Amino acid sequence: MRRGGVRTFALELARGPGGAYRGGERLCGWVLLEAAAPLRVRALKVAAHGEAATHWLEGRSVGVNAVSSDFTATETYLRRRQLLLGDTGETTTLPPGRHEFPFSFQLPPTLVTSFEGKHGSVRYCIKATLHRPWVPARRAKKVFTVIEPVDINTPALLAPQAGAREKVARSWYNNHGLVSLSAKIDRKGYTPGEVIPVFAEIDNGSTRPVLPRAAVVQTQTFMARGARKQKRAVVASLSGELVGPGRHALWQGRALRIPPVGPSILHCRVLHVDYALKVFVDIPGTSKLLLELPLVIGTVPLHPFGSRSSSVGSHASFLLDWGLGALPERPEAPPEYSEVVDDVAAVGQSPFLPPQDFDMSLEGPFFAYIQEFRYRPPPLYSEEDPNPPSEAMRPRCMTC
Repeated sequence: MRRGGVRTFALELARGPGGAYRGGERLCGWVLLEAAAPLRVRALKVAAHGEAATHWLEGRSVGVNAVSSDFTATETYLRRRQLLLGDTGETTTLPPGRHEFPFSFQLPPTLVTSFEGKHGSVRYCIKATLHRPWVPARRAKKVFTVIEPVDINTPALLAPQAGAREKVARSWYNNHGLVSLSAKIDRKGYTPGEVIPVFAEIDNGSTRPVLPRAAVVQTQTFMARGARKQKRAVVASLSGELVGPGRHALWQGRALRIPPVGPSILHCRVLHVDYALKVFVDIPGTSKLLLELPLVIGTVPLHPFGSRSSSVGSHASFLLDWGLGALPERPEAPPEYSEVVDDVAAVGQSPFLPPQDFDMSLEGPFFAYIQEFRYRPPPLYSEEDPNPPSEAMRPRCMTC
């Protein structure tokens, strides 16, 4: 038997340990209290709290001494309290046995996705406190996950991304020629599990072989007191074949699959999580030629119709510009975010932990679904006008 006659004091959420919440929903659950004997209670309170916090230290030398600067920042998103029992100045006696006290909180309409990083985090939790006379307060805590929806079916995230760069290959004072790189992707927004078809053109005008590669890079930015701290990780990558001197190479939809990663965090004042597709060419003897295209990782997958149909024309011209010709009839539907990131709500785990680097050699055409429109057939051809003009509309002779 535990001290004070309390066998069990715990928190339970209605959605269970694997459930995730979003802004505007109700957070429901109950406090479980099991008493071994009659229990005198002064108050039972429950509180919901959520905040983003960043912290890191930076050292510098001042003469012979080392000085550390502390950088800390917080931003609160959720703060709710509810009284479940008592707190009127008098005690309440509970009989022995099991007792459940339900609670419910309305979450704010806008929240930030749960996040765990090296120098910061976004955490949400429920805390219950049991106050009894002449006994230290008993506390219980439950962490829950928030995933704020990021819909990629918007014009800004459906727009194609493209760029071009060039670099002169040099070693010491020798000029080995010009290397140029151009790359495109069909849109800016993707969800985990989708494949990014990378279209690239590499022109090696140098006298040395070069190696093209591509990678999806996650950048975590932590902010406090006007300073920034960044941490980068490669979450997916692929490597092409060597391009010999004076040769030309073309990627026609080289596949790069997005692994289970957390969504982009763009609307937090103390930390950001950004993604980018980096296409680069390794040039021996000099720095690499780098081209960066921005990405947004969302939670709402691409719709086969609706907002996507507005970009079908530009999307088709984008593919035809790269010599892909006709498009297939129907692609494989993108997976749901919950199907890919199935452990995003696990306590103690974070969807933002960078996975191990790996290379993917998958290749294939890019599939797009274009809605078929059906029109009525044209009328049969006839020399006689089926709708002749009226007598008043016929032209008259000028001499009449």
